[in-house]
Amino acid sequence: MIITIDGPASAGKGTLAGSLSKKYNLAYFDTGMVYRAVGLELVLRGQSIEDEKAAEKAALELTFPKMMELSKHKDFRSDVGGKAASVVAAQPKVRQALLKMQQDFSKNPVFADGTKASGAVYDGRDTGTVVCPNADIKLFITASPEVRAKRRFLEYQAKGMNKSYEDVLAQIRERDARDENRAAAPLKPAADAIIFDTSSYSAAEVFEKVCEIIEKTAKKA
Repeated sequence: MIITIDGPASAGKGTLAGSLSKKYNLAYFDTGMVYRAVGLELVLRGQSIEDEKAAEKAALELTFPKMMELSKHKDFRSDVGGKAASVVAAQPKVRQALLKMQQDFSKNPVFADGTKASGAVYDGRDTGTVVCPNADIKLFITASPEVRAKRRFLEYQAKGMNKSYEDVLAQIRERDARDENRAAAPLKPAADAIIFDTSSYSAAEVFEKVCEIIEKTAKKA
């Protein structure tokens, strides 16, 4: 079984994907990691994240061990990493360089320890439209910009980071505009995706409702 979870920043994709992979014993592929790795690599090299030639080179050189090494860096999951990922993800040559790596995983999914899995949960942009267009179940998880900003703001507070809600909301809106208007694969749900607005639900409620959707869909198959 291949499940894809797409949607805007801070909609709850990662939390949901992690929970689903555990419940259904599926491998978990966070596709955003490949773009964060390329973006952060450029930042660490002192190169512009707007330089598509440099970004393509970093993408072609990216290996799984290198990605995991970069994921330990303090800026991998920070605003720095998020912005860099969003910018390089809009570059067609970068997307092409990383696409095969992501698609091949669906043909031979494995767990983190290398053991074979019976399927995978994909978390990230364009997973249902570009990466796995033939996925068994496609979800598009969204929420209002204000709700997503509040969630991100609370995460920052919990980590002791000094960020204002207004700044976080502005960053969310900027990221949405960039993702929705990029020339290469703009953010949008697949035609056959199940769209789920999580604005008024907790993470536990979202998980419960999505499990119901998956099990109903599996019965019809």
